[in-house]
Amino acid sequence: MRKGVIFDVDGTLLDSMSIWEDAGARYLKSLGAEPEENLGKILYPMTIEEAAAYLKKQYHLEWEASRIVQGILDTVKEYYYREAPLKPGVKEALQKLQKKGVGITAATSGNREHIEAAFQRLGIGGYFQKIFTSSEVGVGKSNPLIYQEAAKFLGTELEETYVFEDVLYAIQTAKKAGFHTVGIYDQYSARDTEKIKQEAEFYLESMEHASEILENL
Repeated sequence: MRKGVIFDVDGTLLDSMSIWEDAGARYLKSLGAEPEENLGKILYPMTIEEAAAYLKKQYHLEWEASRIVQGILDTVKEYYYREAPLKPGVKEALQKLQKKGVGITAATSGNREHIEAAFQRLGIGGYFQKIFTSSEVGVGKSNPLIYQEAAKFLGTELEETYVFEDVLYAIQTAKKAGFHTVGIYDQYSARDTEKIKQEAEFYLESMEHASEILENL
């Protein structure tokens, strides 16, 4: 029976979670303003609209909040197009899976355009048969639909499909739906590491350590 893999993107394939903490500071610096030292931690729990309102008030920005929102979004876009790096061992893992004939898809909460640009720049786009996004599927990862759609596309049974994720709630969603789950360490979900280890069927500190799992696929 054919096996398949569904990869999360941010924090699993790409070491990109930092941009959501850095975007506000990067945007301010592009305007010539000096961000406060802990700005990222202040903005991280906010929606982008809340963050824009905070920056407008705190830094006396003259523009409407909608323009600031767009500025932050453009900063994030630039990061994916030019900077977002692969996590260690990712390309080698993709090569091994492709060589074994395993079906490969991505399931992301991120922006399709950004992800495709990063994948193309990093030379990994050709490994993926399709990219599924939460916005296009219509639900987030607290719902298993994005994984189910990916498995349906691959033509693999859930018990023959592996989901790689770095976030606890996404692992719990995939596990409850009947997928094999592989937890990946990322510093931005480090607080949940012990729970992820308990919930996931397999756990990897890095994709560099994925050989045993990949060999059994």
